[in-house]
Amino acid sequence: MKASETATATARRRDVRSPRRPWLAIGACAVVLTTLAGCAPLLIGGAVVGGALMATDRRSSGAQVDDEVIELKARSRINETFGDRGRISVTSYNRLVLLTGEVPAEVDKTTAEQAVARVDNVQSVVNELAVGPANTFAERTKDAFITTKVKASLVDAKDLFAQSIKVVTHRGTVYLMGRVTEREATRAGEVARGVSSVVKVVRVFEILTEAELANTQPRSVAKP
Repeated sequence: MKASETATATARRRDVRSPRRPWLAIGACAVVLTTLAGCAPLLIGGAVVGGALMATDRRSSGAQVDDEVIELKARSRINETFGDRGRISVTSYNRLVLLTGEVPAEVDKTTAEQAVARVDNVQSVVNELAVGPANTFAERTKDAFITTKVKASLVDAKDLFAQSIKVVTHRGTVYLMGRVTEREATRAGEVARGVSSVVKVVRVFEILTEAELANTQPRSVAKP
């Protein structure tokens, strides 16, 4: 059944490095948030898409490079640790890492999170891993289609800057990541929930004030 609402809760992350911002806001239906480092305001928001377009990123150029390196190193560590056991996806946005997928046992969730948290420049980890068999090819194909539809819907929403939102889908649950204002976070969640086949929306946004957004200097990159 598709969720009609996503409740918003406030949680404080455990800090094992240096604190950044004092609170974390997570929007989800029964979301479990586990973080191992850093502090920043977060919700859950998305990304956008394709063809020939100008992609404008609200992250610094350094953060964009860090995210690519983090994903490569984290996947390498996951492969070294688990091999063919389970299926784990790693997504990094502004040094926040989202883990989705399945692992064989409960202890593996913690093992995966700890392995990723030790990667250089990772500030926090949102662990959404489930215990059970890996999802099937058909399920992954359906998730990819949902992601495409959500991205398209965000583009169609004229009151959103869709390029600032990253979308990840796993078993019908849509995770939205990005640096957005409270208004944008709320609106993006509404748009995603309106897409057919979406079971739940989890917002993992870093929340910016309007003043912070005004001071953000996006970098435009031409997409072929």
